Amino acid sequence: MAIAWLGFSSGLPLALTSSTLQAWFTEAGVGLVAIGTLSLIGVPYALKFIWSPMMDKVIPPFWGRRRGWIGIAQMGLAVALFVLASLSPNTHASLMGKLALFIAFLSASQDIAIDAYRTDTLLPRERSYGLAFFIFTARVSIIVSGGLALILADHLGWRITYQLMAVLMLLSVIVTFFAPDIPDHVKPPASFKAAVIEPFKDLFRREAIFLIIPFIILYKFGDALALQLMSTFLLRGLGFSLTDVGIAYKTVGFAASVMGAFAGGALLGRLGLFRSLLFFGIAQAFSNLLFMGLAIAGKNYAIMISSLFLENFFTGMSTTALLVFVTSLCNQKYSATQFACLSALFSIGRIFLGPLAAYMVQHLGWANFYGWTFVICFPALVLLALMRNRITFNVEAMA
Repeated sequence: MAIAWLGFSSGLPLALTSSTLQAWFTEAGVGLVAIGTLSLIGVPYALKFIWSPMMDKVIPPFWGRRRGWIGIAQMGLAVALFVLASLSPNTHASLMGKLALFIAFLSASQDIAIDAYRTDTLLPRERSYGLAFFIFTARVSIIVSGGLALILADHLGWRITYQLMAVLMLLSVIVTFFAPDIPDHVKPPASFKAAVIEPFKDLFRREAIFLIIPFIILYKFGDALALQLMSTFLLRGLGFSLTDVGIAYKTVGFAASVMGAFAGGALLGRLGLFRSLLFFGIAQAFSNLLFMGLAIAGKNYAIMISSLFLENFFTGMSTTALLVFVTSLCNQKYSATQFACLSALFSIGRIFLGPLAAYMVQHLGWANFYGWTFVICFPALVLLALMRNRITFNVEAMA
């Protein structure tokens, strides 16, 4: 149960420094290229492996090795969100960008600790459903901070909306306080040298690691590119209101996330990890074509609803499969550093593709842009096919 609630805490800051912040800047009249560069705020998610060894080795003075770091990050996030709520893109755009970058750093640090906590506490047989519950609650929080937040902003304003999100983050500290400790047999590295060097030496001993790394980077690439300017596409490109978009995320997106996460967890056991990664990846690619159809059709609420439903559903499934695969690669002794490193790889697209997305939209238009996001999904599936006979695909630990 603690894993599920920590998923909510993990997902909440993500939209507040990406799609929701993008919508805030869009409503304030900020230019498309500047909005595209907001994705670079997520750089800490790609670099979190740099400070993860410290979080693997150092034990905070309260709540233990994992829960202590989670609590510190959550309290910092609550304070930072309260400060961000008091600013405006019209007068404090630069300061907001810097503060959002700091929020992303705290969020990435929280993810390091939560991912390690989840890896340390879930048994191999529990991973499929445990990760499904985690993704479910993470998606719920993204619906809250990325969907409900837009509706609140449309009626209450951005200041109150971000203050309410800060309160939710502060309440997450209660969950962390009551969460059980990690098992006694999971010990920290013996030294800082071991914490920094050994996790990477251990990881690079994996068979076919030089296929695994580009596969993890590229598996979510097309999906990440498609979502870079989604708020701007729906608001400015098609003319939907904040409430239209917020309701679509809150209702349809929520339902699809629930079904996708649990369908992915259930099908993993039947299909196996390889076929799940393959089939879910193909489905994820085809869901991007619906946004191409929406761009051609124009402002059509039914098509928007269908597109968002299928995107959330298939993203939930593919993310479940990818997280199970990444978790199976981790050694519990170095779980914070190894999961931070591997999860940073599949966040690269989400973080760095914003400027590229803006450039493509300006030169290709929305419809052709989404057509290319479909094509970009397939190199990862080629790598997956090459890996099939070189590694064992199952939910048990490979370490």
